[in-house]
Amino acid sequence: MNAFGAEEQEDKMPPPRAVTKNEGEEAKPGNQFLSPPMTSFSPATPFSQPMTPRTPGTPMTAEAAGIVPQLQNIVSTVNLNCRLDLKKIALHARNAEYNPKRFAAVIMRIRDPRTTALIFSSGKMVCTGAKSEDESRLAARKYARVIQKLGFPARFTEFKIQNMVGSCDVRFPIRLEGLVLTHQQFASYEPELFPGLIYRMVQPRIVLLIFVSGKVVLTGAKKREEINDAFENIYPILKGFRKT
Repeated sequence: MNAFGAEEQEDKMPPPRAVTKNEGEEAKPGNQFLSPPMTSFSPATPFSQPMTPRTPGTPMTAEAAGIVPQLQNIVSTVNLNCRLDLKKIALHARNAEYNPKRFAAVIMRIRDPRTTALIFSSGKMVCTGAKSEDESRLAARKYARVIQKLGFPARFTEFKIQNMVGSCDVRFPIRLEGLVLTHQQFASYEPELFPGLIYRMVQPRIVLLIFVSGKVVLTGAKKREEINDAFENIYPILKGFRKT
């Protein structure tokens, strides 16, 4: 193109617009956060710019993801309020074993509900293996009834659930190294000794075993709600350390 053609092209261009002082400051790279451009909503609105966008495919709560911990074991205790002759119980009761050199209690089992009881000479009894609170109470009553039929004045008193164990699967792998670095106050992770991360939650007072596969075991609860609350608290944290 010749010089005249270039001049004609320049004539067709729009005249330069005057830039004000405020506009010049907004154009600088360091000032875009000092004076953001006006939008149709107020920047002070708490939901105008979410910190972490949520999509239907990435629920942030365990309830939204449809994950509920399932009870795997319940440990309960009962006081039968009488002294017991463990040798007599072991000789006359079905599915009972007693070896005082190994353990100072009779080990008794029943099939429905499928549980195991540790019966001590003091009259105290520990029932394990139940999958619900009602099953644990029913099993403890059945064991007490067996003791009564053997001639002991046993009474079913002071039933109490001592521990609940639940488990679930979050269905995604977890970066345990990053989790233990961020939550050093509550977590410990030594893969040479144990493959899971141990997370000691303060409220509710629950211990969680978290595995890289996404499996989670919750223990130490006295009520079912404590297990559910603990998992609701830990699920958003686990989502933040999801392996990609």
